[in-house]
Amino acid sequence: MKSLLAAALMVFTLAASALPTQESVVYTVNGETYEGAWYQVAPGRPTVLLAHDWDGLTDYEIQRALMLNKLGYNVFAVDLFGQGIRPEKVEDKRQHTGALYKDREKLRALMQGGLEQAIANGADPASVVVMGYCFGGAAVLEAARAGMPAQGFVTFHGGLQTPAGQDYSQVSAPLLIMHGTADTAITMADFADLASRLEKAGVAHEMITYGGAQHAFTVFGGGRYHKEADLKSWARFQQFLQAVTVL
Repeated sequence: MKSLLAAALMVFTLAASALPTQESVVYTVNGETYEGAWYQVAPGRPTVLLAHDWDGLTDYEIQRALMLNKLGYNVFAVDLFGQGIRPEKVEDKRQHTGALYKDREKLRALMQGGLEQAIANGADPASVVVMGYCFGGAAVLEAARAGMPAQGFVTFHGGLQTPAGQDYSQVSAPLLIMHGTADTAITMADFADLASRLEKAGVAHEMITYGGAQHAFTVFGGGRYHKEADLKSWARFQQFLQAVTVL
């Protein structure tokens, strides 16, 4: 009886240790306070650094983080706006994203600060993939151009324009860019320009467009949600993760 009880307790302990842990993480970057979220499956697992879209770190990013947890990946959802700042009005979203588009050094510092906090939480610095949606996608490309050490960079319907004076000569890992062909916010001209720049810089990359998909095509419940493009892009993302990391 005692041996059976001990065995049952061991199974319960192992199962409990495999459950993801979720916690809000308050941290500072250059003296300003931010609040990200850490979703850990287990120590030592590869980590995805997730950059939010223009309404800040909300339920959408949390849902994606939990989806990644189910696949076996730890996730740190970075905060790019500041603790408690989750803009709801369009003008507020434009204000916060616009300020960072004008201050690229700050945007780089915020992405680097997010990476450093993820490592402080327990992320393995040798096994990190950086990904983002919409504005977060632009932040991912900014981090890539800055030479952030990572195993890969991934954007979903992200901003693709390259600021004047910047290039991709310092990129440390492959890029996966997934875009909606019907996106009028980020055009196919932007897409083609990025492809040319990456090719010129000799950066390993894959760029995919999905016919009929508009901007924000992955946002569940949104008016522009495109199920086929969402499922295909998520499947390709999983393949990319498997190729550049080891679970």
